[in-house]
Amino acid sequence: MPRKKHAPKGKKLTLTAAKNTIKITIDGRKRLDLSKRRLLAFPKCLLNLCDVAELDLSRNSIKKVPEWIEKFQDLRLLDLHSNQIEKLPESIGQLQNLLFLNVSNNKLTEKGLPVELNQLKKLRQLNLGLNSIKVLPTTIGALKDLEEVGLFDNKLTKVPPGILELPKLKKLNTERNPILPTKEEMEAEQHEAIQRTQSFHLVSEKDLCSSCVNMCQAERSKLNKWKNIDNPLVKKKKPRFTDPVTPNSTGKKS
Repeated sequence: MPRKKHAPKGKKLTLTAAKNTIKITIDGRKRLDLSKRRLLAFPKCLLNLCDVAELDLSRNSIKKVPEWIEKFQDLRLLDLHSNQIEKLPESIGQLQNLLFLNVSNNKLTEKGLPVELNQLKKLRQLNLGLNSIKVLPTTIGALKDLEEVGLFDNKLTKVPPGILELPKLKKLNTERNPILPTKEEMEAEQHEAIQRTQSFHLVSEKDLCSSCVNMCQAERSKLNKWKNIDNPLVKKKKPRFTDPVTPNSTGKKS
């Protein structure tokens, strides 16, 4: 009989152990650092430490954020990056003093982002990078104090206009998303291509000086040599299918 695979065991955390991780910030507030503790869930003993201002549970294996997160009314920083979280609870919107929220490098999709996020009126930094989000709630545009938004490494095809119109936004990271160009961007690119074509001029060889002719002939000679060499660094062009029946295809935490 094959041995049954046991689920990975998380590390239990006692209230005493949690209290020993508390540090005091420069401005005299409490910071609870429980990162890299091999936790599978929010320890219930944290209900006795709801007065902390900063809570770091990053780099664990937490899958769910409990509804009782709302009890942390003094929380200004919540760091949950690099876990296994698929959904944020609606009660997260009750953290009225939250300034920094980091849930990057999780398993969040658009279904896991509650509309209640728009209640975090004081939020300055929001990091949703390294997830699987295709669409953002338009209500995020209601967070007028947002200064930095991380959306990198998701599946976004467009950025909601509401985010671009945030009055205090200083930094927006949308790198490595399949974002499609807007109509305005496509028209601008087409106009630029036309301008380049109009500024291109052909010159007859007889109008060139001897040194220019020699230089052009030397470059042409080099180019011809390259064409005759089977260079492994030069990619060969793939055949282009003109038959409409034949499909054309090209190929594309911590």
